[in-house]
Amino acid sequence: MSPAPVLPLRDRRQAGRLLAGSLAPYRGRPGLLVLALPRGGVPVAFEIARSLGAPLDIFVVRKIGMPGHPEYAIGAIASGGVRVMEPLPGGTVRPQVLQEAIERETGELARREQVYRGEQPPADIRGRTVLVVDDGMATGSTMEAAVLALRQQQPARLVVVVPVAPRDTVARLRARVDEVACLATPEPFRAVSLWYQDFPQCTDQEVCELLEESRREPAHLSH
Repeated sequence: MSPAPVLPLRDRRQAGRLLAGSLAPYRGRPGLLVLALPRGGVPVAFEIARSLGAPLDIFVVRKIGMPGHPEYAIGAIASGGVRVMEPLPGGTVRPQVLQEAIERETGELARREQVYRGEQPPADIRGRTVLVVDDGMATGSTMEAAVLALRQQQPARLVVVVPVAPRDTVARLRARVDEVACLATPEPFRAVSLWYQDFPQCTDQEVCELLEESRREPAHLSH
């Protein structure tokens, strides 16, 4: 890993370029795939994919939160029809309430898939080295949900890539994946946005434009 950058980072695109430098050993690896968690992970992942000459795709993941305690993920639904639920003690959640939560998140996932992907099929993950990218982690619950879903698709190697995260979150994710690439672990952490100079809300339009630009890159035609 490269020396820690001077914080705050300028913006998501700069964060991606810095991460790409630390990920240089992956350049040219057969089957390499960069997956962005939209929306904020897309500008970061775009720069990584461009630098490494790898295809870029999105991985839309929606946490299924415990009814009444939505911050506690009890499962996830994700791109490609993946649905994973953690085992729960009997009677913890009424089946109807759980089904309503699943249907709500399924609808939002379908909406985002249509907006971002259109008619493009999702990437085949099985047997590939996958870099899953976001613009940062605080609790890490969204990334954990993504990892839970991605594992079901049997990648050969799964690497979590983020510019900033708390040390305890990085340590927890390291136990679930093959590698975590993180530029900086400042403490106290508080929020991802604190570690960027420019951190606007990433729009659906920006996501679509970056994905389209990435698809036009000749190096990405192996997707």
